[in-house]
Amino acid sequence: MSFETILFSLDDSIARLTLNRPDRLNSFTVQMHGEVAQALEQASGARVLVLTGAGRGFCAGQDLSDRAVAPGGEGVDLGESLENRYNPLIRKLTSLPMPVICAVNGVAAGAGANIALACDIVIAARSAKFIQSFANIGLIPDSGGTSTLPRLAGLARALGLALTGEPLTAERAEAWGMIWKCVDDDKLGAEVDALATKFSSAPTRGLALTKQLIRESGARTLDAQLDVERDAQRTLGRTSDYKEGVGAFMEKRQPKFTGN
Repeated sequence: MSFETILFSLDDSIARLTLNRPDRLNSFTVQMHGEVAQALEQASGARVLVLTGAGRGFCAGQDLSDRAVAPGGEGVDLGESLENRYNPLIRKLTSLPMPVICAVNGVAAGAGANIALACDIVIAARSAKFIQSFANIGLIPDSGGTSTLPRLAGLARALGLALTGEPLTAERAEAWGMIWKCVDDDKLGAEVDALATKFSSAPTRGLALTKQLIRESGARTLDAQLDVERDAQRTLGRTSDYKEGVGAFMEKRQPKFTGN
């Protein structure tokens, strides 16, 4: 299937999705949302997903020309856009049964910042910035921002970022523990490719359940989480990859995981 606003490929168990409206800093339109949703469905056969942007930025969030309001005109139902497009996207990214790597190659603003922060592993170029630009137009941080920001940065920093809209550098985001890694711009591609290659031959079911349990842990007590860990370990102990991993360890060889 050909796309107009994104690039998508699936090779060697690695799905790559690139937001491709560089002239608009890869800001989202209704069409882009639809194409991203289609691509994520096609990624079901992958073992890792890499999300990035084309050109000098990752994503500037919503294309405001799609949501412009004329002076004196009727307001726009922004809730419809969240319910039908942004919220399903965040739910899909966080529930995919594989690691999702976000390569932040430049500015990530508004929903673009929170889409990036919703991914499992975020690697950002040193020149990248995360901007909660909602406050500048009278909105709240959406796309999970009011949940993700305090969880990643703590209440004080979350409020500071959200209320001021000040840019957060990739280096500071790394120092605050909000992203996995900040690397020099010219090393971003190689760093992401190496990690994607590692995940493409990893024990995918184990990684998927690890992701799921960690993401859901905040909604459970420790006692409940212990029970969930027991059940997950019971399931994984019966997988082919567990048998292969133990066999390879005992035989002092590299394992050959199939993702099953």
